[in-house]
Amino acid sequence: MNRPTPAIVSQDAARRLPRLALLLLCAVYIVAGLVGREPWKSADMASFGYMLEMARDQTAWLDPRLLGMAPDADGPLPYILGAAAIKALTPWIEPAVAARLPFLLLFGLALAATWYGVLSLARSPGAQPVAFAFGGEARPADYARAVADGGLLALLACLGLAQLSHEITTSLAQLAFAAMAFHGAAALRERTIGPLVSVSAGLIGLTLSGAPSLALWFGIGGTLLHLLLPAQTEDDGPERRQRVVILLLVTLAAGMLASWMDLWRWRLPPPDAAPRDWRTLSRLFIWFTWPAWPLVIWSLWRWRRQVFARPVHLHLALPLWLLIGCVFTVVATRPSDRALLLALPAIATLAAFALPALPRNLAALIDWFTLIFFSGCGAIIWVIWLGMQTGTPRQAMINVMRQAPGFEPSFSGVATLFALLITACWVWLVVWRIGRHPPAIWKSLVLPACGATLCWVLLMTLWMPLLDHLRSYSVVVRNVTAIVGKATCLESLELSRDQIAALQYHGGFRLQTLGQTPRCEWLLVSPGARTALESRAPASQWRLQGVVRRPSDRADDMLVFRRSAP
Repeated sequence: MNRPTPAIVSQDAARRLPRLALLLLCAVYIVAGLVGREPWKSADMASFGYMLEMARDQTAWLDPRLLGMAPDADGPLPYILGAAAIKALTPWIEPAVAARLPFLLLFGLALAATWYGVLSLARSPGAQPVAFAFGGEARPADYARAVADGGLLALLACLGLAQLSHEITTSLAQLAFAAMAFHGAAALRERTIGPLVSVSAGLIGLTLSGAPSLALWFGIGGTLLHLLLPAQTEDDGPERRQRVVILLLVTLAAGMLASWMDLWRWRLPPPDAAPRDWRTLSRLFIWFTWPAWPLVIWSLWRWRRQVFARPVHLHLALPLWLLIGCVFTVVATRPSDRALLLALPAIATLAAFALPALPRNLAALIDWFTLIFFSGCGAIIWVIWLGMQTGTPRQAMINVMRQAPGFEPSFSGVATLFALLITACWVWLVVWRIGRHPPAIWKSLVLPACGATLCWVLLMTLWMPLLDHLRSYSVVVRNVTAIVGKATCLESLELSRDQIAALQYHGGFRLQTLGQTPRCEWLLVSPGARTALESRAPASQWRLQGVVRRPSDRADDMLVFRRSAP
């Protein structure tokens, strides 16, 4: 006999969040940063470089190369999506913006799949709230919708979602397909065709986006959990077994596809690598998943009897299985933050199931902390922007110039108007939240989700010129152009993928590796490759013409040489 669930929810507390408000919140969060910025350093710029090469038919679509180098992240599907958008929309839309459009849709798909996944889990029998003695408990449909709203707000509130979800990398594609696999596995208890299509697309998409091991983990976990679920009716047994068989076949197909395309890559650190800094890893877990992780802990504590109960409670077992696989990937592989991104739908789901059992004093603590935290962050962004525009406060301007030498502030009336509008919405929301209103289980996550959106929009409007100066390569390429003049042919030695992509996109240079023919007059070398240059060419062959420094990171410096010998 199952013990009663800890969820005690009245019908008044299961009120739905207004659809228009929720859709506007998601739209603002997704679109902010789409236009008005350049590709940023590292993965964002490198991925765009591969897409641009594919769109220009300079490399194979199924095996992209950038100056002979394969991508850091395996899986051709994200690059194909970006390249197809560039090829279809250029010259009507700037290539950098065109490449972001399919990833904007993928981000929206991740949010929608998470909402529908939580909705399906909240409708499961083990997740239902306690029935009141005299009635008045939440109706199942309204309760499930309110929990799903809370899950989506929890996902938007996670601090680690902001930057990685707005880059055109395989990480965002993996997040979208992981959310689809999660939704399909969650809804398979209720229906057959739609969930199987979702989970199949999710597992195949994960595989083609460079995460076949996680696709296998998700598929095997979903198969086992549905195999352990009890039959809801006498006739449900054969149909349930058919779903399990199809899910298992899809999982095997994903594994075979990964083997056929040689996508199996184990990114374990080498034996001689430095040991993991567990303190840094702990800080990553804390800030990346804030403020959802305290709610996850509370949820597991309040639902602890159902976690280990038999039969299996899918609303707890499924997100826990996904979370365990992602956490193991974070600990065992590098980079850790991009692997942790895939855990956010599961974390948001567990956080959502804390809401029906959240005491009033803990909800008030979350409200006040997030109110102070995000209001303070928003105020800091405004103060530093005022310092950049007016020089007052003076210390803010001094700090900016110290961190971004050579930066020249600029003013945008449109960006300022959007920043003022989102700030006014935040003030209105705070006034609404501290007022007296009917209870709703999702109210504790409204301020965190809207606060995260506030800070992201302010950064993408007020601070966009500064962030472009710090994180894009346009300044570096302009400095290279100032040295090499009208030359278009450049040889390179041990430049990174993002540096090569930036030189080709921003400067229009034709790059080739050192030693290829025809020989170029100019050579770009990373500082660490100077010894390698001396071993490959006589010292008299190349003359150093200058060092191009990146404003915010000397690791991205480039040495510019000119050929002096015929």
